[in-house]
Parts: sequence; C-alpha cells; structure tokens
Amino acid sequence: MTDLSSIQVTIGFTDESLLDDERETAALQLGEQLRDLDEVEKICRVPEIAPDGSKGLGFLTGFLMAEVNPANGKKLFGFLGNRLSGKTIELEVEGNGKKLKVKASSREELIMAIAQAEKFIQG
Repeated sequence: MTDLSSIQVTIGFTDESLLDDERETAALQLGEQLRDLDEVEKICRVPEIAPDGSKGLGFLTGFLMAEVNPANGKKLFGFLGNRLSGKTIELEVEGNGKKLKVKASSREELIMAIAQAEKFIQG
C-alpha cells in the first residue's frame, strides 16, 4: 500500500511499433536509472491483474512504478523529462486519493504531461 505522504508514479512504454521485449528492456533500464536516484523511495514492476482462477502472477510488459516523497516529485519529473523525450509513454500519478493519467508521444506532449503531473502533486 502506498504511504499517504508518497506519490506513486507509474511509467509505461506504450509504443506499439516496439516489440514486447523492447518495451520491457526500456522499462528495466529506466528502473535501474531510477534506483540510483536518492529521491526515489521505491521502484518495482507493475503486477498484471490475473483473471479469476488463473495460475501465476505476471507483470505488465514495459511498465514500472516508483514511489517518491511529494517534495522530490519535481526532481523525478525533471529526470523523466530528460530520459523519456521523444518516447511514447503513459504516465499515471497517484497521491492523496487522487489520480492523474496522461499519455505522451512527442517532446511537446511529454513537457505538457510533466507540467500536469507537477501541478497535480502540488495541489
């Protein structure tokens, strides 16, 4: 469960022109970079919701989740802006019982998505 004082950020590589293993590799590489940031409290893959009666638990291909303190959110979004420019992504930010979900497939859309996310965590 997410700490009420933390912001949960889910990043998904959703470019349909990429193969599943390419999206997964991009997510895992980003995850390794995020692990090196002091601002990130937790990083993990996003579990896939399995249908009732199915065996095993998988992970969503190309998705990862990071938890940050709201004060460090702006630093995280700056880092993501530098690393994800020009990539097709889905960004979901959750905190204080609210959720924001945006998609970006260009540098301009990413800048707008990050601005929305920053505004979201501030208010």
